[in-house]
Amino acid sequence: MLYQACNSKLLTICLMRIEIVHCSNLSGVDLLIETWLGYAFDLCVGWNVKYGPKDGNTSSKLSSPSGALTPRTEGEILQSSNLRSFSFNELKTATRNFRPDSVLGEGGFGCVFKGWIDEHTFTAAKPGIGMVIAVKRLNQEGLQGHKEWLAEINYLGQLYHPNLVKLIGYCLEDDHRLLVYEFMPRGSLEHHLFRRSSYFQPLSWKLRMKVALGAAKGLAYLHSPEAKVIYRDFKTSNILIDSGYNAKLSDFGLAKDGPEDGKSHVSTRVMGTYGYAAPEYLATGHLTAKSDVYSFGVVLLEMLTGKRALDKNRPQGEHNLVEWVKPYLTSKRRILRVMDARIEGQYSLGGVLRAATLAIKCLAIEPRLRPNMEEVVKALEQLQDLPEAESTRSEPLQSSHSSKSSSSVSNNNRTCTNEACRVKVGSYPRPAASPIHA
Repeated sequence: MLYQACNSKLLTICLMRIEIVHCSNLSGVDLLIETWLGYAFDLCVGWNVKYGPKDGNTSSKLSSPSGALTPRTEGEILQSSNLRSFSFNELKTATRNFRPDSVLGEGGFGCVFKGWIDEHTFTAAKPGIGMVIAVKRLNQEGLQGHKEWLAEINYLGQLYHPNLVKLIGYCLEDDHRLLVYEFMPRGSLEHHLFRRSSYFQPLSWKLRMKVALGAAKGLAYLHSPEAKVIYRDFKTSNILIDSGYNAKLSDFGLAKDGPEDGKSHVSTRVMGTYGYAAPEYLATGHLTAKSDVYSFGVVLLEMLTGKRALDKNRPQGEHNLVEWVKPYLTSKRRILRVMDARIEGQYSLGGVLRAATLAIKCLAIEPRLRPNMEEVVKALEQLQDLPEAESTRSEPLQSSHSSKSSSSVSNNNRTCTNEACRVKVGSYPRPAASPIHA
C-alpha cells in the first residue's frame, strides 16, 4: 500500500518537475522549488528501491523524468559486478570497529575509514598487515545515498582503467551501505593544491602536468566507445593520487550513460558543483561529453594558478576563477601574474602558454569548439615530451606576484560556507549527489 502511494506521488512530482524544468527562465523561487522537488523525487526513488517489487519490473537506477530509464535492476547490477560482497562484521573488524582515528575523510553522506584485509582471501586483517583499503560508509539518514551507492557499483564494477580508482567490493546488509576501495596514499589533488600543511606539499610543475595527463586519460576512457560514460562531477576533490603520483578518478555517484540512438545529449536534472559545471548544462540540463571537457578546463586552471574555481574571499571581480583569469591567459607577460607563486621558476614560458591555450580551448562557450578528451590527452603528452631544457628550465622571466596575490593564494585554503557545498576533509569522495551547489 505504501509502495503504491509512493508511486502515485512519484508520478505527480515528475509532472510538476517537467513543468518547471522546461521553463526557459527560472527565478530564484522556481529554482528553490525545483531543488525541493528533486529531493522529493529522490526520496520516492529511495522508497521504490527499498520497498518496491524485486521481480525485475522496476529499475532501481532512475534519472529525472526527461531522461531515459536504465534497464538494470538493483539485483542485476549487484550480480553482474565483479566485486566482493563483504559482510558488515567483516568491514567492522577491518576498520577496528570504525574507530574515529581510522577516519580518512568525511562527507555529507558518510565517512571514509582506513582498514586492512588479507590480499588473497579478502578477510579482515590486523592493522599493518595485508592490503590497505578505504571503506566508505554511507550515512543511513541520507536521502540520496542508496542511489549513488548503487551508481558507484554499476560503473566501477564494470569499468577498469589505470586512471580510475579501483572498487574492491561492497556491503549491503540491512540498512548498511558500504563501499570498499583501494587505498590512495597521497589523497586528493584538492589537498595538494589548496591545503597548507606539512603533510600536503604543493605539487611541482612537472607533477601537476603528470596528474593532469592521468586525469585526462581517465576521462578519455570514460568517453570512449567502450565505456560511453559522462562523468559529470570532474573536480579536484574527485581526483585521487597514488604513491607514484598517478591520478585516478573517483566518485561515480553522478555519472550518467552517454546519449544513444543518435541523440546529441542526455537530458537530466542539473547536479554537480558550481564553478565546474559547463554553462550550457546549467542553462538547459543537456549533458554531453563536452560538459566534462569544460570541467577539465576549470581544473587545469586551478592547477596553473593554485586558486579555487570559486572563492568569495578573493577581491571583488576575482571570485570566479574562469571569468577572472581568462583575459590573462593569452598574454605572455600577463599570464605570469596569475600563476601559482609556489612553483615559480619551475616552468618555461612556452610550457605555461601551451597549458593555458589548452585550458582556453576546453573552456570555450560553444561546446562544439571544445576539443575531445583524446585531443586533450595528446596535447598534454606533447607537453610532457618537451625537451628537459624547455619543460623544466625557467626562462629569464620573473612573475610579478605581489603581496596581494600571495594573500590571495592563502585565501584558497578557505572553504565555501554553504553546508551543501562545504569542502570535506576526506581524501576520498563522498558518496553523495545533490542538486548543483556553490
